[in-house]
Amino acid sequence: MSELITAELVDLDLSAETKDAAARSLAERMAASGRVTDLEGFLADVAAREAQMPTGLDGGIGIPHCRSTHVTEPTLAFGRSASGIDFGAPDGPADLIFLIAAPAGGDADHLSILSTLARHLMDGEFTGALRSATEPGRAASLIRGDAPEAAEAGAADATGADEAGAGKAAEEPTTAAEAPTTAAEEPTAAAAEPTPPAAAEPTAAAPGAAAPEPAVPFRIVAITSCPTGIAHTYMAAESLEKAGTAAGVEVFVETQGSAGFKRLDPQLVADADGVILAHDVEVRDKERFAGKPIVDVGVKAGINRPAELIAEVRQKAARGEVSAPARPTAPMDKGAGATDSYATRLRKWLMTGVSYMVPFVAAGGLLIALAFAIGGYTINKAPSVADHFVWTEATSWAALLFQIGGVAFGFLVPVLAGFIAYGMADRPGLVPGFVGGAIALTINAGFLGGLIAGLIAGAVVMAIQRVTIPPVLRGIMPVVVIPLISSVIVGFLMFLVVGKPVAALQKGLTDWLSGLSGANAIILGAILGLMMCFDLGGPLNKVAYAFAVGGLANPNEGSLKVMAAVMAAGMVPPLAMALATTVRGRLFTKAERENGKAAWVLGASFITEGAIPFAAADPLRVIPSAMAGGAVTGALSMAFGCTLRAPHGGIFVVPLIGQPLLYLLAIAIGTCVSTALVILLKGLRRASAGSPADTPASDASGVTVAA
Repeated sequence: MSELITAELVDLDLSAETKDAAARSLAERMAASGRVTDLEGFLADVAAREAQMPTGLDGGIGIPHCRSTHVTEPTLAFGRSASGIDFGAPDGPADLIFLIAAPAGGDADHLSILSTLARHLMDGEFTGALRSATEPGRAASLIRGDAPEAAEAGAADATGADEAGAGKAAEEPTTAAEAPTTAAEEPTAAAAEPTPPAAAEPTAAAPGAAAPEPAVPFRIVAITSCPTGIAHTYMAAESLEKAGTAAGVEVFVETQGSAGFKRLDPQLVADADGVILAHDVEVRDKERFAGKPIVDVGVKAGINRPAELIAEVRQKAARGEVSAPARPTAPMDKGAGATDSYATRLRKWLMTGVSYMVPFVAAGGLLIALAFAIGGYTINKAPSVADHFVWTEATSWAALLFQIGGVAFGFLVPVLAGFIAYGMADRPGLVPGFVGGAIALTINAGFLGGLIAGLIAGAVVMAIQRVTIPPVLRGIMPVVVIPLISSVIVGFLMFLVVGKPVAALQKGLTDWLSGLSGANAIILGAILGLMMCFDLGGPLNKVAYAFAVGGLANPNEGSLKVMAAVMAAGMVPPLAMALATTVRGRLFTKAERENGKAAWVLGASFITEGAIPFAAADPLRVIPSAMAGGAVTGALSMAFGCTLRAPHGGIFVVPLIGQPLLYLLAIAIGTCVSTALVILLKGLRRASAGSPADTPASDASGVTVAA
């Protein structure tokens, strides 16, 4: 395994003026050393990470970093700028720039080294040595922490000391002697020695800091995490630990980063006097800290103002301010931000139900479709296989498949309702959700009824959970009280209040689909095609798909046409990207051409997500092209009167499609439309750029930064 950084990856005279130019200059060194396989693709990943949050830190430091599939091994490049480069830090431009590149599946050993570097960036002696280093090899050695003498020499250069030998010998006792009176000295001395991110530095620091304090010092547990988990996570941990040492407080940090996730000892959490959460991604197992004083901030606050956070949590503890007792967090709310709108949360709740429903759709729908293929369309009139089954007759086997598929399909609405409620209120929402979904089937409210039943069930459970309950009853609440009360309320509302109007609406929708013909059918097909291709497997795509499979529960001519149009349109984007990379490969990067080969299979299998790598690299050209082709295919499928009884399968279920040749023609025409458009748009961009070297990937980098 190569070293993390070498002299060739150091530029002590970085001449770039912008953060993009700095990243490119350092990335070129990585590419020249063979550690980055696709320069433009890697820079696009760096820009995407930068768009999430600025990577500038107080103290003149910039740490652009990312995890990328274009990186062969964990690598670090270092540049020093005389004029400074703006990376968005509050205190101004950065003169020390570290470009950190980790593979998509980076190994823990090198990621531990990266986290150690991040901690040392909080050490003024370390950064001072880098600012005064005169040779790239010396800077690389300092960053690696190879030889103590190299680090000492760098530190001596940073302070301007002339006595490199005797001065150093006198330095250690002076620091030790002053430690009781100058608390700020202690973390600097401790940070001079590299430590892995999981080391319990606060434990070692506590005795020195606790001397003037009572016998049991104030104890804080903290969580630090950032989107990439490489730099900010560990810098915040180091900053909090140092501030705790200076304040005479024990601070124990759990870093939820890329180098590993070692959970704090439960007893340590139980004994803690306060909690600091410095994070930009959701804290895992946050419920551990319920009932304690909590300060919840972004990860940069943990880096820039740790002393304030420690003081704040101590003040909360003194005032007796504690967080609410642990309450179940809905699964789809666990990653929600505090500023998420109700519409965003509603979409997540609905997507929870759809995501759990889809496996039932696939299993039941494909079994039913296979039964029709074997036994014909009259197989639905076969008697129960429990009463009549002949082992040697194909129709008996077809009837078996049809009846198993029918049972699986019968769970669609209850599962949809149950897991919408689960997404809102966690496990207590399952019982009333399933009950409401089953009632929706009983009263013929169908797919819409299940959706509304799930929302009602989740809302009812959430309302019950907000009621203050005596401690003696809390144990039976989730097992007895909540299921009982919520099921009664949901059943009452579904049977007597909202059920009948929803059933009437469902019947109207079914009748409308049954009567679809001519222009109405073509317009609906085009709209569904646009939805399927807009976000390539995202929420809008899933809404169109859920609408289609909902009609399969009670199939008619119109709903079967809808299912055919949805699957045909969903196949177009990956097939179009595969065709485009085949006929005009020079418009695409090497990685995109490789993705194009896989996109043939993904598109043929109705996996729309196969086009996502292309859309991520060049969304302004790929997505409109895909939408145009999808709309054409959806409209043609409807115009041709194609039908489909299988909810999935792509070309592998063509024998089950009504008008199969016309169906394939619709897909081929839409694919050609998307291919022609994406080639045209990419060609125009390339022509306007006027440079063969200007690849779509570099344009994607620009798009990402602009976003």
